[in-house]
Amino acid sequence: MTDIVLVFEVHQPHRLKRNLFWENKVFRHLKKEELFDYYFDNDVDREIFKRAAEKCYFPSNQILLGLIDEHKKEKRKVKVSFSVSGVFLEQCEMFEKDLLETFRQLAETDCVEFLNQTYHHSIASLYPEKDEFIEQAKMHRQTVKSLLGFAPSIFENTELLYNNTIAGIADDLGYKGIFMEGVERILGEKSPNYVYTPKGCKKIKVLLRNYKLTDDIGFRFSARWWSEWPLTASKYVRWLANTQGQCINIFPDYETFGEHHWPETGIHGFLRHLPEEILKRDCLNMATPSEVVDKYASAGEIDVPEAGGTVSWADLERDSSGWLGNALQWAYYTSLRRLEPLVKEAGDAEFLRLWRYFQTSDHLYYMFAAGGAPGEVHAYFSPFKSPMDAFVAAQTLLFDFENRIRLATLTANEPFLFHTKPGKVNFTSVMSWSLKGFGEALRKVDVKAVEFHNRRGDFESWAEHSLHDEALARQLEEIRASKLKGEALRKAVVDAAEKRFKEVNAQVQSAVKLF
Repeated sequence: MTDIVLVFEVHQPHRLKRNLFWENKVFRHLKKEELFDYYFDNDVDREIFKRAAEKCYFPSNQILLGLIDEHKKEKRKVKVSFSVSGVFLEQCEMFEKDLLETFRQLAETDCVEFLNQTYHHSIASLYPEKDEFIEQAKMHRQTVKSLLGFAPSIFENTELLYNNTIAGIADDLGYKGIFMEGVERILGEKSPNYVYTPKGCKKIKVLLRNYKLTDDIGFRFSARWWSEWPLTASKYVRWLANTQGQCINIFPDYETFGEHHWPETGIHGFLRHLPEEILKRDCLNMATPSEVVDKYASAGEIDVPEAGGTVSWADLERDSSGWLGNALQWAYYTSLRRLEPLVKEAGDAEFLRLWRYFQTSDHLYYMFAAGGAPGEVHAYFSPFKSPMDAFVAAQTLLFDFENRIRLATLTANEPFLFHTKPGKVNFTSVMSWSLKGFGEALRKVDVKAVEFHNRRGDFESWAEHSLHDEALARQLEEIRASKLKGEALRKAVVDAAEKRFKEVNAQVQSAVKLF
């Protein structure tokens, strides 16, 4: 008996304002709590969300709830799964709280599994340092548990971005399964319809999305040029029954059911009849991803190197080029990544929240500039007229945000790197990019590093040449001349840095009022 795993991707981004650059409305004097509405277009988000809720989310959820209820007393039940982004759940709370309740009802049936992903549907997994990726995954796991009452055990990275490193992190975080696109260049002679083990992992297993059967619904359902149109549930299930394997993972966007294919196409009827047709077949069963992972032993190893091997479900290439395939995307991505140490040194929850919204993969997706069928798909989802328009809007707003961060933290030209002795091997891994972060770095670094840099005059040199703060440099010079050591020295330098930050920060805020 083959298990049919139906998983639905549910996501809506916070879309960026489109015309602030052209309307000359950047670098406005605003309070920090006003920045979200300044950067993100709530009106467009509300319009799109409510339309999708009416056409897709509400009717599809009701169909699934009805089917689950109809079969709840039977041995073979209707089972489905969802991967719902954190920003989608936010928009439920903002625009349609009743919709969130229907997802809770689905979670309570014990026939629906919710997967974990990055909260902000970001490509943080592609950053060289993975801390942000891990933080977003943990944030999403906690949100799903608190809002939906479900503790995810299966991980699905944004847009199915996958490599050995990502799988290893998911393994370390305790997930028992992770999804990947069933890409031929990785599988070779292997079938996507089996459970595998990621290279280098011992516990976690890989479930592969059958993209051909998924795309028959997601892309071709209403295509009248398609030789198989019209696609009925009975025809589709006949294909499933004739497909060999342990499990067939069908994983479309949930918006397929009413938004991408409008209700008039019959897509809701297809969704309503699909589980019933599956359960008519003795050779087929409906299962959740965790059930499949628990049920089957690994059929082999999957090797996807991080360097040059990352796969996804996007476009014909099925790699990371949908988000990092041209200079526009790389410029935005690089600017975004460079802000991480500044944002996290700021220690400000609102700045961190905004920076993470800028990370949502959709902003990069809209900058995709290739033509052909993939270009048409990207353009369909984009609120911008062109990839260049998307880049201008995103990069402008990110620069505006960066300017506010730099002013708020008093960012230096170069970071201060703490060592205990000369040489790279003695780097403590503690660094400071700003006067705001300098005090905190001093508090946690080994006191030997404080003594080392004070003795050499490094602190006053950094203040003078990187912060361009001569007043602070003179204070630090005086501390060096005092011959203090140990914790007394640490306290003196911390006090001087933090006092100076408060003074200058107050002056900056009074002068520019940008945050």
